[in-house]
Amino acid sequence: MYSVLSVTNVLGRLLMVFSLTYLLPIACALIYQDGTLFTFVFSMIACVFAGLMLVGLTRRHRAELKARDGFMLVAMAWTLTAAIATVPLMLHQQLSFTHAFFETMSGLTTTGATVMTGLDHVAPSINLWRHTLNWLGGMGIIVLAVAILPFLGVGGMQLMRAEVPGPIKDTKLTARIGDTATLLWFIYASLTLACILSLRVAGMSWFDAVCHAFAAISLGGFSTRDASIGAWDSPAIEAVLIVFMVLAAFNFATHYMVWRYRSLRPIWRDPEAKAVLGVLLLSCFGCAAYLWFTQFYASFWTALRYVSFNLVSIATDCGLVNTDYAIWPIFVPLWMLFLSSVTASSGSTGGGIKMIRTLILVRQSSREVSRLIHPSLAAPVTIGGSPIPNSVVFAVLGFIFLYFMSIIGLTFLLIFGGLDFISAFSAVIACINNAGPGLAAVGPAGNYGGLNDYEIWVCTFAMLLGRLEVFSLLILFTPQFWRK
Repeated sequence: MYSVLSVTNVLGRLLMVFSLTYLLPIACALIYQDGTLFTFVFSMIACVFAGLMLVGLTRRHRAELKARDGFMLVAMAWTLTAAIATVPLMLHQQLSFTHAFFETMSGLTTTGATVMTGLDHVAPSINLWRHTLNWLGGMGIIVLAVAILPFLGVGGMQLMRAEVPGPIKDTKLTARIGDTATLLWFIYASLTLACILSLRVAGMSWFDAVCHAFAAISLGGFSTRDASIGAWDSPAIEAVLIVFMVLAAFNFATHYMVWRYRSLRPIWRDPEAKAVLGVLLLSCFGCAAYLWFTQFYASFWTALRYVSFNLVSIATDCGLVNTDYAIWPIFVPLWMLFLSSVTASSGSTGGGIKMIRTLILVRQSSREVSRLIHPSLAAPVTIGGSPIPNSVVFAVLGFIFLYFMSIIGLTFLLIFGGLDFISAFSAVIACINNAGPGLAAVGPAGNYGGLNDYEIWVCTFAMLLGRLEVFSLLILFTPQFWRK
């Protein structure tokens, strides 16, 4: 009980920090005079009040968090910030709490799935709010909190371990964890600024460039148009977004090394980055050739244009689209959904099991095959020439098991609710990988607005489960976690 109160105290201070994010849509409402000013001012006040109330009720329980408290704080932070962020959508867009919570959770988990229609005519500040949630969720609200550690007054490493995916969890780029978080945000913001400027040069308005840069760098996938990037029909805009989506799918520790040494050599030395580039290149050309040979597109270059953008977007778990790929021969969309499970690097803003785990799984499988032939073989699993401890290999195997069992279980829950298999399976894959659009009822030509409330909540849980990488959320449901 004491730990819960201590976590609640930190959560209250985190909500007060989160309230500052409302300044962006408030400024937008003033510029565009879109009638949402009162909505966002009220929402900001409500967020501050909620934070003050939580801090006030638990002021006697302020204490340094323990390692396991970080998992509780992360899960509660994602849930509560998503809940408080629903206020503008419920007040101005008249969304139900279920739909509004799905939208905000989709934004914060960088899933990009939406229940909203008529985005072309939505108030600019509402669209900016959705994309701001994408951008914040990309690097993680908790990492942002660690970057301002003196204000929160709590330890940071346990939060980073619960929040940040992959091997970067235990990698300190700098001596202090707060400096590490600040540095990651600096690189993240720099890439965002570069993307904004590139999209503006490519032909987007400043507003659309800001929103889609937020979506691309966070791999969040929200758009200001119902047709997503297809609304511009611009190869230049698509090319810019492809570049930045790929960059966002790399480990941000690798970006730091590039910045530090002013060289691209760290990318070529990163086995994950090379694997990501190799998989994307082979898949783009292979799928484009397949659509050309099946005569879906008359020109190979036309096929390559549409395949490259949509495949890179789904594989990196962004979710922006420029055409309805669900009408392609089923092999290509299913391959894209498969790639969404394995392509993004650890320490990136993408979802799925991450490329490093994929590489470890492949090497471990190869080692087991070799042991059938040579039972006494003692060769370690290596990635990039570095041996991987067996404890890490076993942890990866455990994660993969829980990941696929979660997909199977959630798919059955959606089928139980009446959804057809393709819609249910693709919705779970898209949500747990934080990729956004699926197929059939939840395909790129539609959205999740047609699902009933039960199905919406299943998909919402899948998004949070995927964003927190299964373990960090499921650990809260174990009896051992709550024992003293």
